[in-house]
Amino acid sequence: MPGCKGRRTAKVSLVFYMSNSNSTYHRKGFGLKDEIHGELKAAYESALIAELRENNNTLVRSGLTIKLASAFGFCWGVDRAVSMAYETRRHFPDKRIWITNEIIHNPVVNQNLREMQIDFVEVTSDGTKDFSQVKEGEVVILPAFGASVEEMDLLESKKCEIVDTTCPWVSRVWNRVAKYEQGEFTAIIHGKYNHEETIATSSRARHYLIVQNLSEANWVAEYILNGGKKEEFLERFKSAHSKEFDPDERLVRIGVANQTTMLKGETEQIGKLFERTMLSKYGPEQLDKHFLSPGDTICDATQERQDAMLNLIEEKLDLVLVIGGFNSSNTGHLHEIADHRKIRSYHIDGPSCIGPGNQIKHKPQNSGECIIEKNWLPDGDLTIGVTAGASTPDQVVAEVLEAVFAMRGGAK
Repeated sequence: MPGCKGRRTAKVSLVFYMSNSNSTYHRKGFGLKDEIHGELKAAYESALIAELRENNNTLVRSGLTIKLASAFGFCWGVDRAVSMAYETRRHFPDKRIWITNEIIHNPVVNQNLREMQIDFVEVTSDGTKDFSQVKEGEVVILPAFGASVEEMDLLESKKCEIVDTTCPWVSRVWNRVAKYEQGEFTAIIHGKYNHEETIATSSRARHYLIVQNLSEANWVAEYILNGGKKEEFLERFKSAHSKEFDPDERLVRIGVANQTTMLKGETEQIGKLFERTMLSKYGPEQLDKHFLSPGDTICDATQERQDAMLNLIEEKLDLVLVIGGFNSSNTGHLHEIADHRKIRSYHIDGPSCIGPGNQIKHKPQNSGECIIEKNWLPDGDLTIGVTAGASTPDQVVAEVLEAVFAMRGGAK
């Protein structure tokens, strides 16, 4: 995990930076929305998707009936982050601008930023970021996922102009983690230990443990109740805990937090699991001294898109296309919903995954590699469900649909 072992005890929170009067820290953009509106509209909006929305998210063409999920694509937080990046380029026309990571997990958006001469901090072979090229006073954009405390400290030491596009839902989780630390609670974070957001969140906790799913959470709960071999525990979670973590000491007082793009239902299950665990171990009178609830920290957009996907798969569909970056967590979870229902579904990142010929490049669930499937689009009339992750522009969804229509038209 990049930066995991070397993390220091972190007490700095987003609140510090938001209250910092230093004029080199920017969190609200530069008042240039009207100037960049046309540019964003041309790059990311689509007349075809607008037509679909006006027709109850349904379109029939070339023997294909397209059913769009009621909520999909760009969320408010992503739209805000992208808009701030475009404003930054306009506000600092002559300065070198960096971004510490992909601003969102969408290849089209990130390529557009590169073409605007926004440089991405290089990631070295061992997974760490090389900030040596960032010079004093240069402009640095923080992505929607946020940045770790260590990165913030480093950039401040370089006297950089910081443009912080961190999604407010992410900073909400940070505030909860800071609350846990004040009470000497260990933050148990439901997330992916190598995801940028979880890295940033865990950097704000003195003591933390990351669990990726309910299975890992059950393993931890069993250890809390019945003990076990400490060495086995530390080996199992070797990339997912704070420095010098002692499970026998650090799992006495716990609070649950989450990566905001995880499956809402699973986060809720994990919270209830640990609440029952601590209730069983310490009794109802002592529960508040040993467990803090996560509250509702799954972002609204994630929840809306998951709910819309659940509604979409209730319809009679022949297959489902899930569109979004292959490294997008929220897109992967939308695919997981369809996969769990045993509906034939394909996670693709854009129109280049369609063709040539009747083939599709897609990423199966629980696979790190994409595969190519031939003859994926059957003959005859078909109903195709379509959704997209919160980082996917309407334009990309439209281009995928046009590629599918072209394939069907070509077959005829």
